Amino acid sequence: MIPEIETKSSVEIKAFQEQKLRELLVYLQEHSPFYKERFKANGIDITTIKTLEDLTTIPVTTKGDLQKDNDAFLCVPKQKIIDYVTTSGTMGDPVTFALTNRDLERLAYNEAISFTCAGVEEEDVLQLMTTMDRRFMAGLAYFLGARKLGAGIIRVGSGVPELQWDSIQKFKPSYLICVPSFLLKLIEYAQQHAIDLKNTSIKGAICIGEPIRNEDFSHNILAKKILASWNIELYSTYASTEMSTAFNECEYHIGGHHHPELIIVEILDDSNKPVAEGNVGELVISTLEVEAMPLLRFKTGDLVRAHYEPCKCGRNTMRLGSVVGRKKQMIKYKGTTLYPPAIFNVLNEFSAIQAFVIELSHNSLGTDEICIKIASEENSETLLDELKDHVRAKLRVTPKIEYHSLPEINRLRFPAMSRKPITLIDLRN
Repeated sequence: MIPEIETKSSVEIKAFQEQKLRELLVYLQEHSPFYKERFKANGIDITTIKTLEDLTTIPVTTKGDLQKDNDAFLCVPKQKIIDYVTTSGTMGDPVTFALTNRDLERLAYNEAISFTCAGVEEEDVLQLMTTMDRRFMAGLAYFLGARKLGAGIIRVGSGVPELQWDSIQKFKPSYLICVPSFLLKLIEYAQQHAIDLKNTSIKGAICIGEPIRNEDFSHNILAKKILASWNIELYSTYASTEMSTAFNECEYHIGGHHHPELIIVEILDDSNKPVAEGNVGELVISTLEVEAMPLLRFKTGDLVRAHYEPCKCGRNTMRLGSVVGRKKQMIKYKGTTLYPPAIFNVLNEFSAIQAFVIELSHNSLGTDEICIKIASEENSETLLDELKDHVRAKLRVTPKIEYHSLPEINRLRFPAMSRKPITLIDLRN
């Protein structure tokens, strides 16, 4: 199920998106208190904005705008709202998003076509290993997408390897939807309980929340550790609550495909200007066909690289590579610029590390400090020295590394209101 627009030429896709952009601007002018005021305050005549290039005449929207004036983004009367979700709050105060029935239909469509990117078909059964409660959009989207596609879905929720394996053995799902590091927990449980990983129903895993590929699309350390024990297909997916849209890999694994009927994408530099093709920049999005709370030129904070060559799967849409890092999570440490995913990749090379958390703070001089807190059964100076040497070799700097008990690390990774594991604690603000 590849939507027809995604097989069109780049010229046709651009013309299609420009028509959708004009429709979005009219809708915002008529229904959005926030954007109506923004257009007025900046003297913007929406009838002059006809091309994607014209978008640069409109100021960007930030997470701060959403936090400061959340209700002003609402474009429908409250009686039309069917569901409320909130962002995870990992980069500041959570933001509420309301969804109408039409928005839920859009969410279902988005996830159905994203599943088909990963080869999921009507006869498949998916096991959902993420929560559907706690105002979490992702779990709801996966459920709605499976229903739209006609596939089966098993709502197990997060954690509990024993229950996950019980469901796998009982219901024979073909795909898992999970945080990829949790697959290591499933592998460990299987090995401890004589479950034959070569003889399961699982064909693939749709991996959320953590990268499984390097920038050149090769498997990163985490993916290699999974595949060394379990021969399944791993698919990367990238999405956020604000986008209500996913970028999912197809069978060729060369980036997450853009759905031009759902979202307009810009890749911008620090001055909010488009980067040269192939360069890393911040992903900025405008949502299409969203009824309750559409966004225009919203800065996601994610640093990405876009790829434009047609894909052998038949889609001609732009693709996004793995997220390089979050702009606000950039670390300046002893003259070196780092992003947390680079540190995660190094730590994942050590099987002796049971769990870890990276804590960022400012020292008395106001510069960045990094403390890596790890849990290990070894707790030896030899392991610590080996880890420090490896971190220095890979990252050119050596952050502070501390041993902590596994329960203590898990308390940090799973705070009371958390909907997903926390691996980075940023105390700098």
